[in-house]
Amino acid sequence: MLRQVLHRGLRTCFSRLGHFIASHPVFFASAPVLISILLGASFSRYQVEESVEHLLAPQHSLAKIERNLVNSLFPVNRSKHRLYSDLQTPGRYGRVIVTSFQKANMLDQHHTDLILKLHAAVTRIQVPRPGFNYTFAHICILNNDKTCIVDDIVHVLEELKNARATNRTNFAITYPITHLKDGRAVYNGHQLGGVTVHSKDRVKSAEAVQLTYYLQSINSLNDMVAEKWEASFCDTVRLFQKSNSKVKMYPYTSSSLREDFQKTSRVAERYLVTSLILVVTMAILCCSMQDCVRSKPWLGLLGLVTISLATLTAAGIINLTGGKYNSTFLGVPFVMLGHGLYGTFEMLSSWRKTREDQHVKERTAAVYADSMLSFSLTTAMYLVTFGIGASPFTNIEAARIFCCNSCIAIFFNYLYVLSFYGSSLVFTGYIENNYQHSIFCRKVPKPEALQEKPAWYRFLLTARFSEDTTDGEEANTYESHLLVCFLKRYYCDWITNTYVKPFVVLFYLIYISFALMGYLQVSEGSDLSNIVATATQTIEYTTAQQKYFSNYSPVIGFYIYESIEYWNTSVQEDVLEYTKGFVRISWFESYLNYLRKLNVSTGLPKKNFTDMLRNSFLKAPQFSHFQEDIIFSKKYNDEVDVVASRMFLVAKTMETNREELYGLLETLRRLSVTSKVKFIVFNPSFVYMDRYASSLGAPLHNSCISALFLLFFSAFLVADSLINVWLTLTVVSVEFGVIGFMTLWKVELDCISVLCLIYGINYTIDNCAPLLSTFVLGKDFTRTKWVKNALEVHGVAILQSYLCYTVGLIPLAAVPSNLTCTLFRCLFLIAFVTFFHCFAILPVILTFLPPSKKKRKEKKNPENREEIECVEMVDIDSTRVVDQITTV
Repeated sequence: MLRQVLHRGLRTCFSRLGHFIASHPVFFASAPVLISILLGASFSRYQVEESVEHLLAPQHSLAKIERNLVNSLFPVNRSKHRLYSDLQTPGRYGRVIVTSFQKANMLDQHHTDLILKLHAAVTRIQVPRPGFNYTFAHICILNNDKTCIVDDIVHVLEELKNARATNRTNFAITYPITHLKDGRAVYNGHQLGGVTVHSKDRVKSAEAVQLTYYLQSINSLNDMVAEKWEASFCDTVRLFQKSNSKVKMYPYTSSSLREDFQKTSRVAERYLVTSLILVVTMAILCCSMQDCVRSKPWLGLLGLVTISLATLTAAGIINLTGGKYNSTFLGVPFVMLGHGLYGTFEMLSSWRKTREDQHVKERTAAVYADSMLSFSLTTAMYLVTFGIGASPFTNIEAARIFCCNSCIAIFFNYLYVLSFYGSSLVFTGYIENNYQHSIFCRKVPKPEALQEKPAWYRFLLTARFSEDTTDGEEANTYESHLLVCFLKRYYCDWITNTYVKPFVVLFYLIYISFALMGYLQVSEGSDLSNIVATATQTIEYTTAQQKYFSNYSPVIGFYIYESIEYWNTSVQEDVLEYTKGFVRISWFESYLNYLRKLNVSTGLPKKNFTDMLRNSFLKAPQFSHFQEDIIFSKKYNDEVDVVASRMFLVAKTMETNREELYGLLETLRRLSVTSKVKFIVFNPSFVYMDRYASSLGAPLHNSCISALFLLFFSAFLVADSLINVWLTLTVVSVEFGVIGFMTLWKVELDCISVLCLIYGINYTIDNCAPLLSTFVLGKDFTRTKWVKNALEVHGVAILQSYLCYTVGLIPLAAVPSNLTCTLFRCLFLIAFVTFFHCFAILPVILTFLPPSKKKRKEKKNPENREEIECVEMVDIDSTRVVDQITTV
């Protein structure tokens, strides 16, 4: 009883609101426009988010804490020559992969000379500044001997060239660790790619070579020069490529990911304009009909204007509050399109149900009472789900900002639909009541005055006048609308046909089967190339790197951050045991083995051992490069202690297999907790991978919980709680199908797809809630009758919004960007699966599942019983046929 009272009370409030807006249409039409112009004007000076890590890496992760500890122990400026080419290092750098179209050996004489020429050209790059020209030598990272640090592969190629010049045949390159002339062992697993080896790991050929140039960025001037050097680096590589057409080069810099991520916005501009034109055209067509008076093409256009004003207002507010633009905002207009269009079409559908002999204010009040309650509840659902996503519980900044922007846009869209679109409905209502043309707004003459006019003129001014229609025909004045006619005369009878239902149920079982097959294959995507434009440096470089340099995982730093007893043989064995199974590419293992033998043979005490450890770096040239891998501290009694140490490891896993990297990271983390030696492991890619799955699923998980909570809470507000039960089941079915088919369509569970799934919850509720509400609240008639009635009342609005939304999505498929490709596939699946449920699954399922529509029969008793008279007729073949049944 309380629910019915609340339901009637809310309908009365909305009815009065509609009457009030209809009494002041000019104010409610102009206020949203002025607000949008004032707030949207600030968006002309928007700022772009520069940090991709800030957007896409989990905000609170153990990897960031580990990075701070690593940087405090081993500063970057002391560690550059230990950070190998595969490492995504802080600061600035330039990187290039050189390969051949014919899969030639890049270590032969011709290609070796070519790579060294490229190296020389890169080192001669100049960045002009007022009064000085900066070269690589001025901004490079310096070694201990004040020379620029370059990749060890350059030294290998130089020694190879000298060996050929002197006809030395004993020079050999081994893989993945080789030795230089000075005795140093260097790792080349990420500098030589596509390697073919002889026996004993001797390199026979290599299809690719990778070079990396590290730059300083210690202050703003240095960073600006380094940024310009990176741009010149890419230009130099491209020019070198043109002059040497037989080789292929893939340049990449520290700015490439950021530039290619933001490039999506630029390449999508003309496609978004095309999408807007298509949506405007479809919206106008969906609101048009042959009757020139009752046609509402302007309302189709004004519905899109309402959505645009809300989006512009939200963008202005975000900009004024310090928010920065990023390419994920491309999805916000499509979130607005799905919600806003359905609300406007539902209002237009309610307008068609009002009586034409009523005043415009009364018709508007009836429209608000009929449609605004469900629109308000679905808007509240949007605000709650996206509001949870915009809360601090969301660990991915890009998802949080997107949800925050969507919340603001949806809130203003709700206000503008109430005010601006409602006022537009009032104006078009006056035009209709005055029998004016819906487009040209001129008075439409009666049919007898058009007899002498041309046929095309009569067609444009076709209208039905109220005095020409009977009372029975007045309710059918809008049936000339194509979609109304299609649903009422054809589709409703067809979908509820007894012979169609089994095929729909079978089709639903097939749908569930394929969705389950995809659901079991869901994979989490942390590959950053999934969010950039295609045909860019990031995509080309990443593809080449995975093709040629995927034999080993990224370089992993193994850091011991406590003062352990290095002289203790058991501790030494523990350290080597923890790194068992990895390729150790630093001097730590060989040096530790050397110290173990020395300590065992001489039995040195701790003080003598640490003194020897410190002095050996100064006296042993073969261990000179190991100085940066151990940190000493001097105590008050001149004893030297080892504070921290490190080594670099490479796991024998495929870099393209993200699951292996996840498992490797978690295994090392567990080992660091249970081991006797306190150590951490770190690679800059761990910042994106660490807790990515939990951080990624958190907004979707929280949104689902909030949606279920709101559905439960709203059960006390709606007229029948069974509506929420059916709505919850429908949302689960749609989301399950979208996730499954999304996986089968090769879409991973990344930031963009998770945001789309959050939107999918609301989109499903948007379209299914009015349909289910009309069905559940229907009384007296059969289920089939109320299914037909629900489709006739709300099916037109659902079909109109679906057509407009799908047409708007189509241009997204052509945008050359992985981000928009993911956006298109997810949004298209959401729209299609929801449409499939609204027009096929629900109409069939509801015809034989609760609630029951027939009244309970009264119990039979002697005073009240039914008498049935049957008249039988028998034909010649003695076939008994019941010809008449009479109930008394």
